[in-house]
Amino acid sequence: METNHTIFFKDSSDMSELQSNSIDLMITSPPYPMIEMWDTLFSSLNDDIKQALEKGDGKKAFNLMHEELDKVWSEVARVLKIGGIACINIGDATRKIGKSFQLYPNHVKLTTSFQNNGFIELPSILWRKPTNSPNKFLGSGMLPPNAYITLEHEYILIFRKGDIKKMFPPKSENRYNSAFFWEERNKWFTDVWEDIKGVSQNLINNTNDKNNTRERSAAFPLELPYRLINMFSVYEDKILDPFWGTGTTTLAAMISTRNSIGFELNSGFMKVFRGNLNNLKELNIAIIKSRLNRHLNFIKKYKMKDKDVKYNAIYYNFPVITQQERDILFYIIKEYREGINHFTLDHKQFEFESENKIS
Repeated sequence: METNHTIFFKDSSDMSELQSNSIDLMITSPPYPMIEMWDTLFSSLNDDIKQALEKGDGKKAFNLMHEELDKVWSEVARVLKIGGIACINIGDATRKIGKSFQLYPNHVKLTTSFQNNGFIELPSILWRKPTNSPNKFLGSGMLPPNAYITLEHEYILIFRKGDIKKMFPPKSENRYNSAFFWEERNKWFTDVWEDIKGVSQNLINNTNDKNNTRERSAAFPLELPYRLINMFSVYEDKILDPFWGTGTTTLAAMISTRNSIGFELNSGFMKVFRGNLNNLKELNIAIIKSRLNRHLNFIKKYKMKDKDVKYNAIYYNFPVITQQERDILFYIIKEYREGINHFTLDHKQFEFESENKIS
């Protein structure tokens, strides 16, 4: 099986390279309005944002920043297929502008924008990222009433384009092969994720980097887009990330045997992405083995409770809980070829015969 991955280094408010209704799934984490690290980026897009911040008009700056993001969401609405899913990782912002400290509810603004673009809002996920910092609390310490709640979660907002689910041919092989395990479904499709932690990109801070690559990056752990891709797409689907960053969504698509397209203003991130490709094959195998080992351990514990397991996987030597899991099939990366901002990957079936733990 072959997949293709292309990156366009340009503003994603214009995705004219993409045909309408051509994308199966969109996953992204955009710049968060009113988080200070993104002020320079938003101000470069609209000078009125810079002026609003300088004048201490936080509400105006907040709305103008979202107007810039709305241009991208309008394009997403155009290129996504009817029934396609959009997943956006976004955090709210707390900030003091002038003498006023307040919350800027980014998830509310994004929800309104997607609704205005004809999307149906689906149940969202709270991604909890707790911190143990002793000085994380703001306000008056232990004295009421002026202390502030600490934000320790972000949102994964989920929308569907239109009110019709994505359609598949009867007995679609790619869809059945893309099944996930029963116990994964029970874990993934809950509305609070506490097992995924934010990560540092560990970018090299090059003082000659005019694009400020380190300062304009954000933590986006691989497990997050990998999980969403497996939840909401099938093999060979086309995944879009309009805020590509260091390419984590593309890496997840590669490992998941999907195609992908990314848009990114900063071409300096390609160097970071290429570095992550060095251990891509090993990472791919490790992720699959981890999923399989967790499944085998789950089945072992399930049987210890004297519960009956009725089905067996067709391609592998292990039992599964439901009939839908019987066709589950895993692919690993065989090799990849690089063109100009483009990668082509060849995938092959992952094979094993053991019922015991996979080494």
